Amino acid sequence: MPSTTPPASAEAVTDTRPPVQPLTAPFARRTWQEFGYLLLALLLTPFGFTYAVFTVSFTAGIAVTVVGLFLGGWLVVGARGWGACFRALGRGLLGVDVPAPAPHTPGRGFWRRLGALFADAPGWRALAFVTAAFPLAIAAFTVSVTFLAVALGAVTHWYWSRWLPAQQTADGTWHRGTQLGSGWFVDTAPRQAALAALGVLFALLWAQVTLGLGHLFRLLTRALLGPTRTSARVQHLERSRGQVVTEGDARLRQIERDLHDGTQARLVAVAMQLGEAREQLAGGGDPAEALALLDTAHASTKDAMTELREIARNIHPPALDNGLAVALDSLAARSPLPVTVDVDVHEAPGPEVETIAYFCVAELLTNVAKHAQASGAYVRVEQQDGSLRLRVRDDGVGGAHLRVPSARGGSGLVGLHERVAAVDGRLSVDSPVGGPTVVTVHLPLRVAG
Repeated sequence: MPSTTPPASAEAVTDTRPPVQPLTAPFARRTWQEFGYLLLALLLTPFGFTYAVFTVSFTAGIAVTVVGLFLGGWLVVGARGWGACFRALGRGLLGVDVPAPAPHTPGRGFWRRLGALFADAPGWRALAFVTAAFPLAIAAFTVSVTFLAVALGAVTHWYWSRWLPAQQTADGTWHRGTQLGSGWFVDTAPRQAALAALGVLFALLWAQVTLGLGHLFRLLTRALLGPTRTSARVQHLERSRGQVVTEGDARLRQIERDLHDGTQARLVAVAMQLGEAREQLAGGGDPAEALALLDTAHASTKDAMTELREIARNIHPPALDNGLAVALDSLAARSPLPVTVDVDVHEAPGPEVETIAYFCVAELLTNVAKHAQASGAYVRVEQQDGSLRLRVRDDGVGGAHLRVPSARGGSGLVGLHERVAAVDGRLSVDSPVGGPTVVTVHLPLRVAG
């Protein structure tokens, strides 16, 4: 199977943070990026918090009107802009790429349009984000700057302490340095070195504290600024449904082309050959020539029947009428490689699921024969936790995974992924270089409808 790259998922939250070693964390780019995020959050969240307070108070103030409520509703929807702003900051400085929620969909009619404005969940979640981020930004930046200031001050104390005013202790001696406790000054070389070591410790702590505070904002961004699990699932199902419709339309067009260019052309040729044979016999022509025409027409008719059976098999395999196990056995018998089929299903799946399972195995065995350089394959179908799990394993060269379709083909796995996702199933590929390749498909036993 060819080497591929997985298709992007709109629901996935991508974490692009580089690793940071504890001892080098104060100098790491990621630490300073997250410190920069805390600074920008401190500058931006007061305006976001003001926007949130104004939205709530303004909407409450104009609740007695109806037309004015639209302004409040648009303020809620407008809060999506704050969400986009902090998603961009998180992507650039925190290394977390949170997908944007679904666009706002206005309702039809006066009241539905008004209700859709106030029911805009991403807008309310963005308002909740700026409200929660405001005190968090103040506390986070204050704590981070305090650790950084103590670290820098302690490390450089040996240099700038010479300009501190001299202070007299109770015993009459004069000291120039930072006073820590009663009569204890950092003004000797050992004490300066100890304070510098303490500053290094605070610098290490500052880096970890900053990264931890940045992670709090990362969690808050993930929780409030991305699509909810329900909305992401709805988007996924809508996209899968559209892809299935597109695939079905393309399949119908392919069947139409196959019938028009193949079977129909053969039947037209048969009709012409039969017509010529009839003219030969009716006109007293050579019977041998007429017989040759009939033989050719007969052979063309059998070819047309073979093509029709193949087209029908691609629409719905007749072997599925006798169950999935029989259909997979017949599929394995037609494979150019030795295939072992093991089916252990106690409850018959729905017809739609059986069809998808059949075509999944068919496509995977085709990939094995074409790309895997394998000596055989093993197909295991079993019922597991109320679902149907099928696994196809080969002993080939490996290196297979999902990829975006290309003009050279090789997009079968992506097509299977979309077909399986259309019924809320899952497809996973485990194919290290050198093999073996194991493709696992989980399907529900029934399709809700």
